[in-house]
Amino acid sequence: MTVEVALAVMAGARVGCLLVCDEDDQHTDSVTEAQLTVVRAGAAYTDRIRLRDVLRLCRAPGTLTLSR
Repeated sequence: MTVEVALAVMAGARVGCLLVCDEDDQHTDSVTEAQLTVVRAGAAYTDRIRLRDVLRLCRAPGTLTLSR
């Protein structure tokens, strides 16, 4: 799922975060609207960035500062 699709789903569902699941439908993480908004506003943003990329950026020390 791309950042734009995730933001649209969140807006439609009126929620502030999405749960991220693996192939076995097990909850692995969550992503907030604030995190997605920061990524979308960033200089490196493209419409190809996916949720897994956002989560990777959040985990990488010093790469991107996002609050959870």
